[in-house]
Amino acid sequence: MRLSGKVALVTGGGSGIGRACASLFAYHGAQVSISDFQCDAVFEISNEIIECGGESLALTGDVSISDDAKRMVEVTVERFGRLDILVNSAGVSARNALGNEAIEEDIWDRVMEVNLKGTYQVSKYALPYMSAGGGGSIINLASIMSLVGYQGAAGSGLGPYPPSKGGVLQFTRNLAIEAAKEKIRVNCLCPGYVETSLIEGMMSDKDVMRELVSRHPIGRLGKPEEIAYAALYLASDESTFVTGAPLVVDGGYTAQ
Repeated sequence: MRLSGKVALVTGGGSGIGRACASLFAYHGAQVSISDFQCDAVFEISNEIIECGGESLALTGDVSISDDAKRMVEVTVERFGRLDILVNSAGVSARNALGNEAIEEDIWDRVMEVNLKGTYQVSKYALPYMSAGGGGSIINLASIMSLVGYQGAAGSGLGPYPPSKGGVLQFTRNLAIEAAKEKIRVNCLCPGYVETSLIEGMMSDKDVMRELVSRHPIGRLGKPEEIAYAALYLASDESTFVTGAPLVVDGGYTAQ
């Protein structure tokens, strides 16, 4: 098993890519702590892992709140004794950040708080424990929108999601340089469009979905499990010479 003896914390692990990472990491031998603000979802996946013979801890909290981020890390270490892997998968888009009545500025702030500030905060609290354990791997969820401009509806140039993910990419590079001396690798994943709750609103519109699929030369959208396998590589000892890198998993979207 590729992660035997390792302890992982996965934020946003109640659904989508985070959930797929938690399940796959546990299958490959990791003890997995899973956090999410969706209480039912995070306990569901944690219980599934335990029922399959794995070791898992379910936590609830908001990565944008400093005390919550700190608690996620500390409780993980208290339970499992160490922290080797962090997957910063918690994220929101403008479509699901807040209720329909929210104003633009509040939506911008919320997306930045979760996607960028949340990634920073959990990483900050994880670093000392990884250092004390001799090193580790931090995997941040960026996006193809950290690499290319978003082509969408009118007004999308003011949207917060692409800038938040661009920030995650630059944060990844900066932290990778700083953390290398502690044998901590920091990388990010840049997925194309993946069938998760982040695009749930789009999936009911056949015309929109047809357009999205057409932008991926491979002819379809991605699945959470396909992104999780890329995360598994970055979490494992197979990638010990990889740090500061954006790993693109996008069905050819950015190759055009």
